[in-house]
Amino acid sequence: MNDQKNLIVAVGLAVVILVIYQIFVLGPQSDQRRAALEAERSAASESAPTVSADEIPSGPAAMRSVEEVRADSERVAIDTPSLRGSLSLSGARIDDLYLKRHYNTVDAKEEQDASEQVELLVPRGADHAFYTYLGWATVEGGPQGLPGLDTPWRLAEGETLTPQTPVTLEYESGGLSFQRVISVDEDYMFTVQQRVTNNSGSAVVLSPYGQVRRHGLPANFAPFYILFEGGIGSVGGELKEKKYQKLADGTTVTGEGQNGWVGITDKYWLAAVIPPQGETFDLELDAISPAGSDIFESSYRIQAFSLAPGQSRDVTSRIFTGAKEYDILNEYQGQGVDRFVWAIDWGNFWFLTRPFFWSIDNIYDLVGNFGVAILIFVVLIKLIMLFPANKAYASMARMKALQPKMKELQERYKDDRQKLSQEMMAMYRREKVNPAGGCLPMLIQIPIFYALYKTIFVTIEMRHAPFFGWIRDLSAPDPTQIGNLFGLLPYDASAIPLIGGPILSIGIWPIIMGLTMWGVQSLNPPPGDKMQARIFAMMPIIFTFILARFAAGLVIYWAWNNLLTLIQQYFIMRRHGVETQADKLLARLRGRKAENEG
Repeated sequence: MNDQKNLIVAVGLAVVILVIYQIFVLGPQSDQRRAALEAERSAASESAPTVSADEIPSGPAAMRSVEEVRADSERVAIDTPSLRGSLSLSGARIDDLYLKRHYNTVDAKEEQDASEQVELLVPRGADHAFYTYLGWATVEGGPQGLPGLDTPWRLAEGETLTPQTPVTLEYESGGLSFQRVISVDEDYMFTVQQRVTNNSGSAVVLSPYGQVRRHGLPANFAPFYILFEGGIGSVGGELKEKKYQKLADGTTVTGEGQNGWVGITDKYWLAAVIPPQGETFDLELDAISPAGSDIFESSYRIQAFSLAPGQSRDVTSRIFTGAKEYDILNEYQGQGVDRFVWAIDWGNFWFLTRPFFWSIDNIYDLVGNFGVAILIFVVLIKLIMLFPANKAYASMARMKALQPKMKELQERYKDDRQKLSQEMMAMYRREKVNPAGGCLPMLIQIPIFYALYKTIFVTIEMRHAPFFGWIRDLSAPDPTQIGNLFGLLPYDASAIPLIGGPILSIGIWPIIMGLTMWGVQSLNPPPGDKMQARIFAMMPIIFTFILARFAAGLVIYWAWNNLLTLIQQYFIMRRHGVETQADKLLARLRGRKAENEG
């Protein structure tokens, strides 16, 4: 019975390792390959927003380059410290934007290469179109020609949209006069002040709306189990979100209330339309698939109102298009955009990820290096968990001290498993040792590890953040490779078939992490079962392979945490009179030195 129990435990550990590898390594790789095929689909055809009466095209149109699409309509240039691009006078769409402070690669960032700045919004008609616009809807039988997706606006005032120079657009149809004054701040927020005047002879019913649209999946889309990307919004204090895959499968998310926003988010970027706060609005996240090509839509619609002849109505909306930088989102949230920092994917462990980020970000403000901030953060966590960890390590030390007695009992009762279990439990009670007490550090470390992984993975502040030496991006894997002797040989070891990716591309920091993990394990009492002992002995090697493709910041955290644990546990072992592997090694070295001197 005891052998079967040990076998189950061993198999369980193996399954856990395989599941971790599947979730964090094989799963994302498979999803990335599948997404690359999906991303090749044409995203040219489109439908009207659910809140307007535009016609749905009968079939797909040929994709054109961004340059061709830009030249196809009159445009107003946009130039701010954070953004560059243009808005189209056709529909007054904000649909052509680059982020000046963010680059596609670390090299481009260091060289300040403007051609490699992140492209956020893409004009309608180009591949992977992604844009925002505002419009007006009405009830059935109401006025026609209301502003929508393709409305021909006239530039009435201004030339280039900058933080100092807003622009004014005008449009008239059916006795209704529309005016838009568009301004932008120095970060990522546009403010659109709209005025509609009823110059007709009868009352009209109108409803302003806003929408973000994405044609197809993002370029180079790679879904991850722990990452949310897709339609997102907040209404009435409740966060609404649905991944691209779910929306493409026909799922629709709706909501109604006051205060909020709605948009489409990726890992680091967000495009969102924000209705007037305090107004009741309907939120909707969905996708439509004309000619089999998904178009993702996130929209709001303000409750309709009646406008008598001669009356005017002002509506002020905002549009966010930029990076999900916490300080900026938090500032906008302070300006009344409800729950805006929740555009960052804090996950189900938000009660850990948010304070983790806050702590690391504030430490970074003091030291100027996110890698160093992570190291200091680990020290603080260690100090907080010092008392329970010391108790656990003390329990492990007493367990290791009992190893000779345990072996003696195993030899004495090797043919009577039941008697062996009884005697061992009696020994534990007599020595006041809890055999499970050493599990506490690992149980505590699992949620901390996951929450820190999530924090490093989703927060843009750590994107392209350097550490020291060869680590130039803490959010990317260690770039060194054991297969080319860590850069001494002039080839890419990961390109070698079969063994290149999973074996030869392991970097220096994952190896350091594996060695420190082995060091910690050497201080722990070995399992009594031989099969379990073999599996535990393989754990440092297995985790070296698994964590090799994780963000370097996380691997550095794990290695540093192991090193601190190793030091802490060693001194506790020594205090309890337990000889460690390090002591045995030092004793052998002293013995050899004495022999040589003799």
